Amino acid sequence: MDRLETMRAFIAVSNEGSFTKAADKLGTSNQLVSKYVSHFEEHLGVRLFNRTTRTVRLTEAGEQCAQHVRHILESIQDMEGGLGQLKNEAQGLLRISAPVSFATKHLAPLIRDFKQLNPAVGVDLQLNDRKVDIVDEGFDLALRIGHLKNSSLIAKRIAPIRLVLCASPSYLERHGTPEHPDQLIPAHLLHYSYTEYNQPQLPLMNALKRSLKEHTTGISCNNGDILVEAAIGGEGYALQPTFLVGKAVKEGKLKVILPEFEPEEMGLYVVYPHRKLIATKLRSFIDFISNYYGEPPYWDKFQ
Repeated sequence: MDRLETMRAFIAVSNEGSFTKAADKLGTSNQLVSKYVSHFEEHLGVRLFNRTTRTVRLTEAGEQCAQHVRHILESIQDMEGGLGQLKNEAQGLLRISAPVSFATKHLAPLIRDFKQLNPAVGVDLQLNDRKVDIVDEGFDLALRIGHLKNSSLIAKRIAPIRLVLCASPSYLERHGTPEHPDQLIPAHLLHYSYTEYNQPQLPLMNALKRSLKEHTTGISCNNGDILVEAAIGGEGYALQPTFLVGKAVKEGKLKVILPEFEPEEMGLYVVYPHRKLIATKLRSFIDFISNYYGEPPYWDKFQ
């Protein structure tokens, strides 16, 4: 039985939630669609759907299978488009995972401009600060910030990411401006939950790590925007990327403190699975974002 038609039938049932509707969409018979799906389940050795007289729902194995099959079918579509008359046009759905704060501040204009140049590409953008499994969760690429470790993924550096320590003028008036990291008040640390102060050679990172151990009355949060607002409100000091605090610094709402102790800069990366043949839509997006933010990026132009 044709494996490609089998996968198309499986996805049609998954999308429509009905064998009858899937058959109508594919222009074939209900019996043939059912045969395709049954053959696919036998081939994989798992049940893909839970069927009742009223509903057809994916099993857990079916949901995982659907992610992979959609990616296969989209890759085939990209290949066919690339070999056909529209070979130079990016097309298909591009699934992107990105960090929440960076995306809300700096990704919307990029997506808008990319879509204007590539109208045949759809974008499904999912925001999450955890490191998603690109392959298992069905993403084409992810944007990540940090010092990337070795992995099976391909990573392309897009822009530098600076971390600066900031506090509001009102906070500094009350508590003084520190001249050394050891003068920081541990209880006033506004801690980002995903930050690991793991650069022991740097006095600032050591001081913040010690502060965190005494951090019983401070503020911790897994969202940088909340911490920036807390810093603007005079609640304490925060180590945050310039793409979040640059505007507030420029407007005088925050001041950079201890700049001579600034940590080693990180990077904004595009990561994607290792493939010999990269889909046109993915290549187009990587090329576009590579030159979008500038060097240095515009959010660093606040001093």
